[in-house]
Amino acid sequence: MNAIEAFTLDHRKAAVDPAALEALRKDLRGELVLAGEPNYDEARTIWNAMVDRKPALIARCRGVADVMRAVAFAGENSLLLAIKGGGHNIAGNALCDRGMVIDLSLMKSVRVDPKARRAWVEPGATLGDLDHETQAFGLATPTGINSTTGIAGLTLGGGFGWITRKHGLTCDNLVSADVVTADGKLVHASEKENADLFWALRGGGGNFGVVTCFEFQLHPIGPQVLAGLVVYPFDQAQKVLRAYRDWTTTLPDEATVWVVMRKAPPLPFLPTEVHGREVVVLAMLYAGDPKQGENVLAPARRFGKPWGEHVGVMPFAAWQQAFDPLLTPGARNYWKSHNFSSFPDAALEILLGATTKLPSPHCEVFLGLLGGQAGRTSPSEDAWAHRDANFVVNVHGRWEKPEEDTRGIAWARELFDALTPHATGGVYVNFMTDDEKGRVQSAYGASYKRLATIKKRYDPDNLFRVNHNITPA
Repeated sequence: MNAIEAFTLDHRKAAVDPAALEALRKDLRGELVLAGEPNYDEARTIWNAMVDRKPALIARCRGVADVMRAVAFAGENSLLLAIKGGGHNIAGNALCDRGMVIDLSLMKSVRVDPKARRAWVEPGATLGDLDHETQAFGLATPTGINSTTGIAGLTLGGGFGWITRKHGLTCDNLVSADVVTADGKLVHASEKENADLFWALRGGGGNFGVVTCFEFQLHPIGPQVLAGLVVYPFDQAQKVLRAYRDWTTTLPDEATVWVVMRKAPPLPFLPTEVHGREVVVLAMLYAGDPKQGENVLAPARRFGKPWGEHVGVMPFAAWQQAFDPLLTPGARNYWKSHNFSSFPDAALEILLGATTKLPSPHCEVFLGLLGGQAGRTSPSEDAWAHRDANFVVNVHGRWEKPEEDTRGIAWARELFDALTPHATGGVYVNFMTDDEKGRVQSAYGASYKRLATIKKRYDPDNLFRVNHNITPA
């Protein structure tokens, strides 16, 4: 084996000793993939096709021992290091150019204790992996809205979805975590053990170590829930959005209703002649008795005259997969996001104007509803600092070809800039692209100073820096 050239933490070039590489390869139960080897391109391919980085080496771990060895190797050699989970981080932080990647996607185990209502989840698991195991017992923890989302990144950045209003954020339901810290050692973090690290993991992103096991609290839900879509033509959008905004102030915690504005996909319950035309979609779930949910969600059908609807009792796990076709890998994705405490008419008009200028049939704008239990949790309980966010807007730019980048990115940025005066100034860290380093303190908000102090304790040399990075205090 020849020496390979890699970047150090300060982006200097350094040769990695071939004997050290061979020793690392032998020590891993997983595999070590180097640039130029047959499976290299497959190992470095991630969800967002806009990100095309070429690491020098990729350690594909199969267990805690592999992670400890890989982290120690990166630290000993001062290598630029990225951590790859199991999902689709928009910024592409799973990769780094000419550095080392620790790939956790092979670690996908999920173990459930239905009596204790607990789940232990490895960092390569996806939302779908977790649902598959927990729904066998009619249990769930709050996660996101796509089954292909990685549990690790979702949790560390906060995490919200269909049952967040009822049961809080994903990070609010984390009970403990096993973490390999920058010195290559495994520690346990909970309210009773390494409590400062435990606080930071819940919303502080991937800044503090590599989590090898997440322990979650579970809640009874499903397996059958009331959920579905109501689709309105875009010429009714203003009326629908104003009615939606006012209605959401009356919703119980069990009800979650999001708005999606895009060109209509070929849904089977829509007339074929409306496919590809702009629509306003209300996507909803009731996390309680479906019979009660029928009455709660009924007003969503009366905001105008829908083009079509599909609302009924269905498996919770199936609803968690409903939007997967809109987020398949291989497309080019660019997002911009804002948090809102309220949504004035002026902001609604901005959204409507942008939807008439979609640069690609794959682009959309969604308005996610928070509040409920997510807003009642004290900001001091964990590091997620945005308890004032009742709505989250994600400007989801998505297209197929590189030559579409300029137009698509300009559209997303223009909409973002127009919405800025109406937003809280906060942002969900998991929706931030790689060019938003100037918003890092906004992402962590009032928690940033404390996070920086904890970062200094657990990662003083900033080994874990390929992320929305918190500088050690």
